[in-house]
Amino acid sequence: MTTGAITRYIDVAQIALYVFWIFFAGLIIYLRREDKREGYPLESGRSERSGGRVKVVGFPAPPAPKTFRLAHGAPVTVPDAAKDAGAIAATPTAAWPGAPLEPSGDPMRAAVGPGAYAARLDVPDLTFEGEPKIVPLRAAPGFSVGTPETDPRGMAVVGADRARGGTVRELWVDRSEPQVRYLEIEAAGRTVLLPVALGRIDTYRREVRVRTILGGQFAGAPGTARPDRVTRLEEERIAAYYAGGTLYAEPARSEPLL
Repeated sequence: MTTGAITRYIDVAQIALYVFWIFFAGLIIYLRREDKREGYPLESGRSERSGGRVKVVGFPAPPAPKTFRLAHGAPVTVPDAAKDAGAIAATPTAAWPGAPLEPSGDPMRAAVGPGAYAARLDVPDLTFEGEPKIVPLRAAPGFSVGTPETDPRGMAVVGADRARGGTVRELWVDRSEPQVRYLEIEAAGRTVLLPVALGRIDTYRREVRVRTILGGQFAGAPGTARPDRVTRLEEERIAAYYAGGTLYAEPARSEPLL
């Protein structure tokens, strides 16, 4: 027998190859189980027809609940059946499985389609020092708008219909990555936030143009529980509201182009 051979038909290289195959298969199964910590069991017509008895989980089955201790914030346990069992504010447009969903109620707040969002913790993102990361300039000493950058405070905010929706009153900055994250807008007696990436600042007209929603819809944007901080869940809802406007701001947007 040659060097490394254990028997006439098996050698060390062959055993190493088999061990690698077994390890790789186990790794795939492990990763597939871990990515099922949220979103399972799947929604399916089979579950509806069976009265809820059929659980669509696939192979492998979801893992047992595990608690993650986060650096800043309460521990999170996943899978969380109660969190994933929420009702969807939409109905199928047809009877066949996989039919598109049509929002029920206010489509801008239905949390479906482009307006869907993740149910993140209702706590603010924190800096390394443990302070709220995204705050208004009035709560961030040492931060200011540098020259020759344009300061949009006082500018009008207009929607896709060119109607005025409010006025920029303040800037919200990220203290970990020094940059503006939100524009604070006064709209119809409410204070709401606009992700700065969705607004185009026109220095000539002294206005901020937003294409995703209409002027009269700024006042309906989700607010914040506190005037000096925004939580992760609130950020999700705010972004989802403006994103939902790309399809639901007016009926024509959800119709075919031709």
